[in-house]
Amino acid sequence: MPLLTLLATAQAGTESIDKVQQLLQKLLDWGINAGGHIIGALLIFLIGRFLIRILNKMLARILERRHVDAGIQSFTKSLVNILLTVLLIVAIVNKLGVETTSFAALLASAGVAVGMALSGNLQNFAGGLIVLLFRPYKVGDWIESQGESGTVREIQIFHTILTTADNKVVYIPNGALSSGTIVNYSREDTRRIEWIIGVEYGENFDKIEDVTRRIIAADSRILDTPTPFIALHALDASSVNIVIRVWVKSEDYWGVYFDINKTIYAVYNKEGIGFPFPQLTVHQAKD
Repeated sequence: MPLLTLLATAQAGTESIDKVQQLLQKLLDWGINAGGHIIGALLIFLIGRFLIRILNKMLARILERRHVDAGIQSFTKSLVNILLTVLLIVAIVNKLGVETTSFAALLASAGVAVGMALSGNLQNFAGGLIVLLFRPYKVGDWIESQGESGTVREIQIFHTILTTADNKVVYIPNGALSSGTIVNYSREDTRRIEWIIGVEYGENFDKIEDVTRRIIAADSRILDTPTPFIALHALDASSVNIVIRVWVKSEDYWGVYFDINKTIYAVYNKEGIGFPFPQLTVHQAKD
């Protein structure tokens, strides 16, 4: 009996060793197989990213060669880059052994939830298409919208990027731009400048008008048509306000505005035209 028991124990030990060896072999085979998939997926990622960069550069050159609008260029490049990245992700998932049909079904089943979660971004995407279709602005225009103003630097699929006058970068959602108010300061070739200048009571208006017209005529950037307009605007509490309106090219707006301010201040002082300042007269009651 002891011999038979010993033989049975030895046989059981041998079977256990065989099972362990089989398990190790299976783990080794799985590791080799998984390692091959991982290495293949890594190679697909590296090659895919390289090809995406090449394709993006080729697309950019084609769009520039055909003189496509800069806004359409940035929108198209952003859209193509996202689509290529999605295709790369699908290829990597497939290489890792996940069936693309199952992956597609998973994406489809999650599509509704993702769509609801990203409804704002989908609205921004649609807004970008509307902006490109109706073109209320283009790259390089100075616009004002959503409480922000600046030069349009890029139109992406979800946002429009502005650069402000103090060199800040502002991202405005396309959905808000497509449904909100936009002021485009660069759309027209000319703009009107208006100044309201206060002078002292008692000044001769005809003299003020003559001096002002000489100032305007001396600046070649001010257009003759429409004719510059000068009039008495209002009799204010402590000043007589003169309104001056002229037309200039859009790119000359701020230069003319500040230069004429400076010239009016210098010439009015030289001509003896006084500028008012708030005054308070106090009368002391007599006993």
